[in-house]
Amino acid sequence: MLTSRTNKPEVEAGLLRQAQASGMTLEEYLLSMVEGAVLLKAQESSSSEERAAAFEAWSAGHRPTPLLSDYAVSREAMYEGRND
Repeated sequence: MLTSRTNKPEVEAGLLRQAQASGMTLEEYLLSMVEGAVLLKAQESSSSEERAAAFEAWSAGHRPTPLLSDYAVSREAMYEGRND
C-alpha cells in the first residue's frame, strides 16, 4: 500500500491493476516506472551510443519471454477466422 498523505485510492487501484497486468508486484512496477523516467531524462543529453547501452541495460533487467512461432506471426494467423 502506498503511504503518501496525498494518496488517492483510485490512483493506487489503477497502479495495482497495471502492475498485476504486467505480472509484477506494485513495488516492482513502481520501480520500473521510476527507472524508465530516469532513463528518459538521461537520454536527453546522451549520445546515441549511450542511449543504446542504457536501453540494453534496461531490457536486460526484464524477464525473458518465449519467442513466437513462425505461424504466430504469419499472414494466415493474422487473418485466421475471417471469411475472404
